Amino acid sequence: MSRAALLVLADGRFPAGGHAHSGGAEPAVGERRVHDADTLAAFCRGRLHTTGLTSAALAAAAAHGLDPLALDEAADARTPSPALRATARKLGRQMMRAARATWPSPALAGLAAARPRGAHQPVVLGLAARAAGLGPEDAAHCVAYETVSGPATAVVRLLSLDPFHATAVLARLTPELDQVAARAAEAARQGIDALPAASAPLLDITAEAHAAWPVRLFAS
Repeated sequence: MSRAALLVLADGRFPAGGHAHSGGAEPAVGERRVHDADTLAAFCRGRLHTTGLTSAALAAAAAHGLDPLALDEAADARTPSPALRATARKLGRQMMRAARATWPSPALAGLAAARPRGAHQPVVLGLAARAAGLGPEDAAHCVAYETVSGPATAVVRLLSLDPFHATAVLARLTPELDQVAARAAEAARQGIDALPAASAPLLDITAEAHAAWPVRLFAS
């Protein structure tokens, strides 16, 4: 197992398209639910323990070797918002291109052939982690970190928030990131039926509204 590969996969500069998405932060800023470091921390914590846990478990399950097509269907069932399903598949296509160029594998090629319009991003990330020699908990850590780092980076741009304060938010969340990754990996070892389905209805609602905004900085 290569810790260096984990760093590459979790790096925000990995060309998987995440920089164009705010993870729901843009509508939250628009509604003034996020307006400073404290409200950013609350937003990230809520996202981490709901959709973050669910996505981390899907990635861990893919890294564990569970059927990626069944996992993709499970991801669909856990994503009630059409806008978020479209976003997850778009990011999955971009992650697939980057992953196949970086760590080619029969599993990635098979999923790309079966889902030409894109599989859910956490499932693709989990397969990429497996191809890179990483384990389920590593994949879960990548997704858990992405769940909070994306919104934090977006809020820096949206509010001109001090980046030191945004980074401090992420640093204070690290114990919870570890807990979520461990829970996700443990669920993955128990099979698809044991995967969590924690949800955040407000994220679903605001994603649908955000998709209709005529002007926006982020794609989602």
